[in-house]
Order: sequence, then structure tokens, then C-alpha cells
Amino acid sequence: MQSKATTPEQYIRELPEDRKQAVIKLRETVLKNIPEGFEEQMSYGMLGYMVPHSLYPQGYHCDPALPLPFLNIASQKNCIAVYHMGMYIVPELYKWFVEAYPQYSTVKPDMGKSCIRFKKAEHIPYELIGALMKKITVKEWIAVYEKNIKPKKSK
Repeated sequence: MQSKATTPEQYIRELPEDRKQAVIKLRETVLKNIPEGFEEQMSYGMLGYMVPHSLYPQGYHCDPALPLPFLNIASQKNCIAVYHMGMYIVPELYKWFVEAYPQYSTVKPDMGKSCIRFKKAEHIPYELIGALMKKITVKEWIAVYEKNIKPKKSK
């Protein structure tokens, strides 16, 4: 479900009441813990945390007019989702998260390669999400992106 909201505040105002407080707390957790340099904005109809063009002028290879994406938070039809590109690309980070998860939650994680889904707000491990945010700096994310995702120019 993509929102038409143009600001994070508008996005949150439009959420159903049963999701609002959880998304607010997730947003606060991210903003408190994400390394300096990432910027919050609306991205793909979700809360987005990006590498701005001022730090990475090339932008996202799929659309260079867009800043380089790193993280999104979304209220989906059946869950609240956190999309973390670093976990998709860095196997050690994914492994760390999965192994640490039981220390923060009694429920089994519902995950895809970059997506963590929370069907119930009370199951969101905010402290673990905060620790995850601290794992990759902007500089490290750019290096991971350029090595693993950005298409190489043919010679």
C-alpha cells in the first residue's frame, strides 16, 4: 500500500489508529540511531531514509533523479514493515539480525531478504531495530552499493 503523503508527518497522520503509535515509535527509533548523513523523506509511498544527492550525486541507478535508498518503514495491509537494504546485500548483517532477534522478541521473525514484517505492533523489537540502524554508516552503505548493486559500466 503506497501512501500519497508528501511528508513523514502527513504519512503518520493518515495511518489507522492501531498502527500510528508503533510507526511513530519506529520512526523515533530510526531517527535516534541512524548514522549521520542519511536523510528522512517520503520514498515509494513510505517513510524513507536515503543518502542525499549532496553526499552521493549519482543517485539511485534505477532512477538517478532519486537519492540512494537505504531504509523504508511502511504500514502495509497486514503488517508494519521495515525494509533494510543493508540486510539484503550484506549476509553477515542479515545473519547478525536473525541470531540477535530471539534476545529481543519471543515471536519468530517474519522476514524476507530485506523486509522485516510485524503483524502485531507489540512484537516490534525497537531496541534491536535501533542497534541495526547503527551497523552501517553512509560511507559504508555507498561502498556496499557500488560494489554489489550499482551496474558496472561496460568498457
